[in-house]
Amino acid sequence: MRVAALLFDLDGTLVHTDPVHFRAWREVLDRHGVAIDEAGYARRISGRHNPEIVADLLPSLDAAGRQALIDEKEARFRDLAGRMSPLSGARELARRAHAAGMGTAVVTNAPRVNADFMLRALELDDAFDTVVLGDDLAAAKPDPAPYLEALRRLDCPPAEALAFEDSPSGVRSARAAGVAVVGLATTQRPEALRAEGAELVIADFDDPRLRDGPLSDLPMPDAG
Repeated sequence: MRVAALLFDLDGTLVHTDPVHFRAWREVLDRHGVAIDEAGYARRISGRHNPEIVADLLPSLDAAGRQALIDEKEARFRDLAGRMSPLSGARELARRAHAAGMGTAVVTNAPRVNADFMLRALELDDAFDTVVLGDDLAAAKPDPAPYLEALRRLDCPPAEALAFEDSPSGVRSARAAGVAVVGLATTQRPEALRAEGAELVIADFDDPRLRDGPLSDLPMPDAG
């Protein structure tokens, strides 16, 4: 497989933010009389697009109420996030790929303000050719539209791209676009990612199977 472009999800992939998102969702939903535990978060929130989440959990809210709740939750997330560190090996991989002339993109369902905030905090705001947001398209993940848009912007055929995802919905999105997927087991069980089509599941970007497998042609530092 010739890899010409790397496509990265953001939350749970470049950085492990789910504990912070869980706390922010729990606090905001509690004020609306909705209790959420970690199992419910994994099942009904993780990897989904905010409008879909709120419509599912609080169907009685009108459009303005839903957007107000989303804005409240995301502001709380940024308050709680503090100093963030990328997943081990993520910054090095993104920067090396970018410097080597590979196409690089972030493909995320995160709102723009959060995506910009996180990429700056991770010191990765200059490591990507483009950032594709589900909010800017007709459909977000698990629809393939975000990955198809990333491929279009990078002028890369699906067979020459590799995506990194931590959620089943993200894996489905990339696979539906014809892109091979490496799963990050930060938020879901490895078997859940494999079941959706992830060809390899790793704990972080220092996994030697990346260097020895799909990224063997990319100069990589030794782990550790």
